[in-house]
Amino acid sequence: MITLAAPVITHTAHATSTISSTSATFTTAAITAVEARNFSVFYGYRQAVKEVNIGIKHGEITAIIGPSGCGKSTFLRAINRMNDLIPGCRTGGELLFGGEDVNAKHIDTTDLRRRVGMVFQKPNPFPKSIYDNVAYGPRLREKISKGDLDALVENCLRNADLWEETKDRLHANALSLSGGQAQRLCIARALAAQPEVLLMDEPTSALDPKATAHVEELIVRLRPTLAIAIVTHNMAQAARVSDRTAFFYEGNLVEFGTTPQIFNTPRETRTQDYINGRFG
Repeated sequence: MITLAAPVITHTAHATSTISSTSATFTTAAITAVEARNFSVFYGYRQAVKEVNIGIKHGEITAIIGPSGCGKSTFLRAINRMNDLIPGCRTGGELLFGGEDVNAKHIDTTDLRRRVGMVFQKPNPFPKSIYDNVAYGPRLREKISKGDLDALVENCLRNADLWEETKDRLHANALSLSGGQAQRLCIARALAAQPEVLLMDEPTSALDPKATAHVEELIVRLRPTLAIAIVTHNMAQAARVSDRTAFFYEGNLVEFGTTPQIFNTPRETRTQDYINGRFG
């Protein structure tokens, strides 16, 4: 049977004017899942990401913050090569996953995108049943018995905190779900591929406060089993859920450190100004 390890809540940090250092539970021994080495992304002649050096670790949540157009989402999409779909996009430097450059010619992008899942800003469930949304990837990847598939769907919906709300209507159209439910379904669908890394591009920006809180709790619960990177414009959200924070500005990685350090004692004036709302 294919299963996902059930996540455990290891902390519930709350945003305040000062971020407590106890909100982060990572250790320096955490394994780096994704590493950028002088990594750049170009759209034609325009350099959108400029020689970034950063590591995203397993068992941690890394928040990527910065004003619109600063390269956050471009960097995130580069990790599973979603930028390949944009004409004229090219990269420089190295972006390592599993010790290999994701842009190497021999890399199978289908396998890469299975191992590096992505959840987008706007929930995008397939126009299929709730069950078939979650089962879609596993059915494509391998032959799997009905019993194992049922168990996998249930496990993923439980991990996405959606099982109790949908167990009696698994064959209803997924488009009938609320926005928050649809986003959790998209997370369940990503989990069904059993990824090692989960990328989230402003996953709550289209949701109401209650649905946002639900998704944030889910992200924290998933942390022990994955490396998670989340792009967000919401400073309070970054403070609540992340272990480390990276501040991007005009394509540059201005500062990267633990979330308490970035929010309480940033080294760069631009970081301080952005966090305090002076621009962006």
